[in-house]
Amino acid sequence: MNPREKLQLAYELAFHPARLNEIWNRVEKGTQPDMDSLRDAADWAVALHQRLPEAPDVSVRALKRLAAYQAASRLFRMATAVSRFRAVLGNRSEIPVEVPAWMVRDIALPSFGPESLAEEEDMAGKLSPEHMV
Repeated sequence: MNPREKLQLAYELAFHPARLNEIWNRVEKGTQPDMDSLRDAADWAVALHQRLPEAPDVSVRALKRLAAYQAASRLFRMATAVSRFRAVLGNRSEIPVEVPAWMVRDIALPSFGPESLAEEEDMAGKLSPEHMV
């Protein structure tokens, strides 16, 4: 797993409840590949919930997106869930007090929530046999 893929995984672990659940289940079943990269990504995911950086070298757009991710994830208690997942993996390294500036990237997450369900239902309706004339 290259660093970009690992950072994408960290964002998904930190802010996408379904993805965290999926990977946690694979870890419990013993079917998760590349555990070393997953441990690193879990550390990074916890760091993504820390205070936003004051570094001037980060993109404003990426900083706003990360702030929005942090705010939305509070509804699902993702910071606590990711910390527990990290403990399950046996990670004990120290976490920085603020998100490292190099981790602040404009990374999109897979759809999640009522909007994504509506989109899926919309697509299912368009692909139903009665619409294929």
